[in-house]
Amino acid sequence: MLAPIAHVLPLTTIRRERLLPVPGRVVVHLGQKVTPAEVIAEANFGQEHVLLDIASGLGVSEEQADALMHVRTGDHVEDGQVVAARSGLSRKNVRAPRSGRVVAVGSGQILMEVGEGTYELRAGLPGVVTRLIPERGAEITVNGALIEGVWGNGRVDVGLMFPVLSAPDDPLIADRMDVSLRGSVLLCGTCNDAAALRAANELPVRGLILGSISSALLPLAMQVRYPLVVIDGFVQQAMNSAAYRLLTTNSKREVTVNGEPYNRYSGARPEVIIPLPVSQEPPVPGEAKAFAPGQQVRLVLAPYAGKVGTLLALLPGLTAMPNGLRLPAGEVRLEGGEQVAVPLVNLEVLG
Repeated sequence: MLAPIAHVLPLTTIRRERLLPVPGRVVVHLGQKVTPAEVIAEANFGQEHVLLDIASGLGVSEEQADALMHVRTGDHVEDGQVVAARSGLSRKNVRAPRSGRVVAVGSGQILMEVGEGTYELRAGLPGVVTRLIPERGAEITVNGALIEGVWGNGRVDVGLMFPVLSAPDDPLIADRMDVSLRGSVLLCGTCNDAAALRAANELPVRGLILGSISSALLPLAMQVRYPLVVIDGFVQQAMNSAAYRLLTTNSKREVTVNGEPYNRYSGARPEVIIPLPVSQEPPVPGEAKAFAPGQQVRLVLAPYAGKVGTLLALLPGLTAMPNGLRLPAGEVRLEGGEQVAVPLVNLEVLG
């Protein structure tokens, strides 16, 4: 059985594609060193959409309207330009109401983008451009520590990381945050207090890394201006020991907090990247692998959610669980020494 991998790596080679949402212009070159705030690509895009009903405007059927259109998808049109016309005794024209770009034609209609704006894609992490993706962006490579999480709010930023905890289960408390933390990335164990998230937003901070967060706070976490990454889950639990040790030993280093949502199909996960100096390039993170004795694993569901241990053996056949289900399972020795039988679907390999 293939095992999902949650990377908690003290030193690895990290390659990330940074892509525009629409085709545009790449403004960096191969081998260029970039900072997190540096623009690597830009694109013009319409801020509004206008739908023109050509069939109604010309007084014809949808099929006839399609044959009378003067524009195609991708064409740029000027304000007042004729986009469709009917000749003959009852001549009629339909004109563009504003300058813009045609994004779709058909079924007797024309869809336009108008009100052009500029989108700037920033690198998001420090590194070297190792591959250009024409019209879309670039691949950036950096060496350092990588800690993957289970949930992110879709934002990304960079800052110095400051722990506001003394133990992996310490809660984030608004009273602990003062102006000395402004512009930093905060590291804490748990959060079940909306006031703490709002206080971080008001400082403001550049990011927040949590072991766990109350699921009731997720709507607010989506609204805050800073990136937020949850390492372990949505019940009050301590941050897993592997991530806690790696993060706290890199205190006061610059980190990238990438709150990209978890996508099990593409493999994308929210993550924390800590750039580190190296003498030679370390290996890239491993892909999915089969469960095997000796692997360090993290338990992802209750009653041992967030615990880290060692997979001692794969149990033969199917194992009866306390809930009555019979599932493929493994024998795991937790860090405290306790040995438990755990369904394989409840395990992630740390590597």
